[in-house]
Amino acid sequence: MTRTGTGILLVVAGLGVGVGFLVDQLLTSSGRPTFTPAAMLPILLVLLGGAVVAFAVPVRRATRGTGASPNPFQALRIAMLAKASSIVGALTAGFALGLALFLLTRPVVPSVGSLGVVLATVGGGVALVAAGLVAEHMCTIRKDDDDEHPGGPDAGVGTGGGA
Repeated sequence: MTRTGTGILLVVAGLGVGVGFLVDQLLTSSGRPTFTPAAMLPILLVLLGGAVVAFAVPVRRATRGTGASPNPFQALRIAMLAKASSIVGALTAGFALGLALFLLTRPVVPSVGSLGVVLATVGGGVALVAAGLVAEHMCTIRKDDDDEHPGGPDAGVGTGGGA
């Protein structure tokens, strides 16, 4: 599994910005109020980030030799959760940023309450991205000397074709 790259996070965040802006544009053009996320969303994003990092701590201890050996499938699940968390955080932050851009580009000044929740959601999404990347880093193992020579010194012995 490869680590989450900056490029994919930027692409996902960019898509989120476009979708967030478009959603508010469509809502206002049809005469409806703009979309405002629930006030609990930024809190939940931060709590989710803390949970992902907490799940990765036992894996980090095991890879450093200070804890019990974890189930490898559990470690893989935690690493995938961390990767998914960073992508969802980038999407959420981008979506909320699109909502904020729409609100700030209107001639009418938005209410402090709606803009505050949107900006808090951007911060919560960024916190989830950071937590996901930290947890993903905690789930990586150190590179062994054998990693460069996968078969070891006896690799290829006895695999030659017979005459």
